[in-house]
Amino acid sequence: MKDVLVFCAANKGFNPEYAKSAAEMAEALARRGINIITGAGSVGLMGVVADATLAAGGTITGVIPTFLDKLEVGHKGLTKNIVVENMHERKALMHELCDSIIALPGGYGTLDELFETLTWAQLDQHRKPVGLLNVNGFYDHLILFLDHIVAEGMLKQDNRNLLIISDDCEDLITQMLAFEPSASAKWIN
Repeated sequence: MKDVLVFCAANKGFNPEYAKSAAEMAEALARRGINIITGAGSVGLMGVVADATLAAGGTITGVIPTFLDKLEVGHKGLTKNIVVENMHERKALMHELCDSIIALPGGYGTLDELFETLTWAQLDQHRKPVGLLNVNGFYDHLILFLDHIVAEGMLKQDNRNLLIISDDCEDLITQMLAFEPSASAKWIN
């Protein structure tokens, strides 16, 4: 893992544990010399990740669409900042630049990015490890729902296993470093 794409919220949420864990993840990655790629936001957990990475001496690459940069939500202190035309270009470029993906707590945008990444993995468009940091049980209901989808025959267990889950930053990184993609990512019968 050299370049980790971190998906997370443009809000901090109500529980201070979300920001604390976002900072811890950024610091853990920076200590390992891993570059972080984000959506370049200065607000919410994105801003926390950026600030903690820089404070820990790490590097961070941001990719932001023009309209968000013009709204002044772009972080101006990133190691590298790339401005693109739209959200589709943003997601494609962030994915191209990374060799692994971690999702922290977030809303629609984080879930969209996470599920698109998992869909691409399921379709064998990439073999990058995808991690989910389940801070303070934030994703418990989502994890149960994914298991329900498997139980209902809508998702194969091998594809469910593409998502690496932990509630601990160091453990999640360790699991991702050990990740071996399934030999068969067949998604239909």
